Amino acid sequence: MESVSINSDTSMSRSTQLDYAIPASKIAGLSSGEFVGMVPDDPTNKIDLKTFHCQIQNDHDVIRTEEDSYQSIPVIRTTIKDDISVNYHKIKADIDNLIDGAR
Repeated sequence: MESVSINSDTSMSRSTQLDYAIPASKIAGLSSGEFVGMVPDDPTNKIDLKTFHCQIQNDHDVIRTEEDSYQSIPVIRTTIKDDISVNYHKIKADIDNLIDGAR
């Protein structure tokens, strides 16, 4: 919607009200795997079908086969809570020393 208003002076203002390209109700009603959108164009390359509503199509058998071939990440080393706590306090002390040394 476009409106033009002219007042008693010689000024003129024009404002354009843009509605949402895709209403919130449409987005709220999407199912899992569905998506909507709008693509821009430019004056030299017009796009007729700018808005889209699509659904992701997954081949669940192929995905399952791929996931079954995954290998576990090997354990390099194990840590215990005490190791983490000691390292944390060491880092804190190092930072305190850096701050004190800068003064």
